[in-house]
Amino acid sequence: MSYDALLWLSFGGPEGPDEVIPFLENVTRGRGVPPERLAEVAGHYRHFGGVSPINRLNREAITAVEKELAAQGLDLPVYFGNRNWRPMVEDTVARMAADGVRRALVFPTSAYGGYSACRQYDEDVERARAAVGQNAPELVKLRQFFDHPLFVSAFADAVRAAHRELPEARTVFTAHSVPVSADAAAGPPEEGGHRYSRQIAEAARLVALEAGVAEYDVVWQSRSGPPRIPWLEPDIVDHIDALHADGVGSVVVCPVGFVSDHLEVVWDLDNEAAERCGELGMGFARAATPNSDPRFAELVVELVREHVTGAPARKLSGFPAAGCTVNGAPCAVGCCATPARPGR
Repeated sequence: MSYDALLWLSFGGPEGPDEVIPFLENVTRGRGVPPERLAEVAGHYRHFGGVSPINRLNREAITAVEKELAAQGLDLPVYFGNRNWRPMVEDTVARMAADGVRRALVFPTSAYGGYSACRQYDEDVERARAAVGQNAPELVKLRQFFDHPLFVSAFADAVRAAHRELPEARTVFTAHSVPVSADAAAGPPEEGGHRYSRQIAEAARLVALEAGVAEYDVVWQSRSGPPRIPWLEPDIVDHIDALHADGVGSVVVCPVGFVSDHLEVVWDLDNEAAERCGELGMGFARAATPNSDPRFAELVVELVREHVTGAPARKLSGFPAAGCTVNGAPCAVGCCATPARPGR
């Protein structure tokens, strides 16, 4: 099947102080996030001048992918759209339609399953096409890639590099926490749920295996919901406290749940976690995310080739090659069901 373009679909982030609150209001709309939590998170952005690195990192990655596509003889322009901030995906899909794009692949900047990691990108696609109307291009989303050899090897090299700083450190993998109920609903109902946390655990296992790490922990970060709602635990900072109590002297932290060093990574890990280690007299080193690694662009183009040339899907686990949907349709009936909002 032929395709006219690739849509790079991401979360979005502010690029100036005046954009912080409007951006966060977009992110949290309908989620019942307390105003004090919104103000707290706004302070994280203002710590960095009101600029999230995510848009810059996405643009850099898109440039690398464009070069890789050209090197492999694939004539696909790459368009950039976001869920929560400019360039908004609705505007990008409208521009694609105006440019004559009739069928495009979609790369969401998340490697995993679950509602916020996968199905919400389906909703972005569906919303954008509805906004454009009958001239909207067909949009085919690329699959989840948490177990792709290039993804795993990039993280494994980053873990090895961090351990060169702290050879005796405990390895700790982190991913974005989600409500326990959302994780329970992740995946098709017949799977029994928990696809997100199971994929995170599998990615950590694969990275640790390739990096030669025998013992490690999987923990969570960046929770944002009301305190009364249970989220995946333990939190990274709480876990550092527990490791310190057990006599662990240093940690290497690998944000295996993220593809780039966006604000949640640099704030929660490079600031909060690193500062807590400093307070406790523990060594801290953080493994890099794969976004800037040349293998990441190669990975994206491999995913494209699966559709354009029928290339086989390279995977290191037995998980299904899921997440690939057309025009925002969910993978299966009831798959990664939309979580109930507070008060509903």
